[in-house]
Amino acid sequence: MKKFIIFTITTLLALGFSRVFADTLTSEAETRGINNTCLSHLNQLESFYDLDGLNITFAHPTEPSNYPSLHTSNKKYYNGSSFFATTLSPDNDFCYVSVSKLTVINDQSCSNIAQARLDGDSTIIMETYADGSYIRIYPESNKYQLILIPTGDSSCAMSESQMMWPGK
Repeated sequence: MKKFIIFTITTLLALGFSRVFADTLTSEAETRGINNTCLSHLNQLESFYDLDGLNITFAHPTEPSNYPSLHTSNKKYYNGSSFFATTLSPDNDFCYVSVSKLTVINDQSCSNIAQARLDGDSTIIMETYADGSYIRIYPESNKYQLILIPTGDSSCAMSESQMMWPGK
């Protein structure tokens, strides 16, 4: 009997985990009742950032369409991992969006990543702080901030932050 109970609990936990893992951020938010405008922005973010890892949504328990919600996605790669978080704040027909993404890459240095970014867009601004301990990259518009932090000779942590006010 004890083995049956342990097996049942293990099976239920595994099914619960696979449901969380299988859901997209958008489908989870839709199920929770997130504001439709915010849901549309979340769908675009999910597509743009290719979010398909372990996805979790936090929403107000009784009025999710009226209060901010937090959506996270974790993804493992062969050479590192990423953590994505967005907060969606509804305001009638609008939705304010903040985005934070942390990526750890184990086979590239921060200077190589910074140079690749500069090669891709020569208009970005790059600043170095604390004798190269931090590299800050951002466009003139200050639309986003990217901070590169060396975590070894050939590894780098990248922190990207952005705030958006779509429609306003």
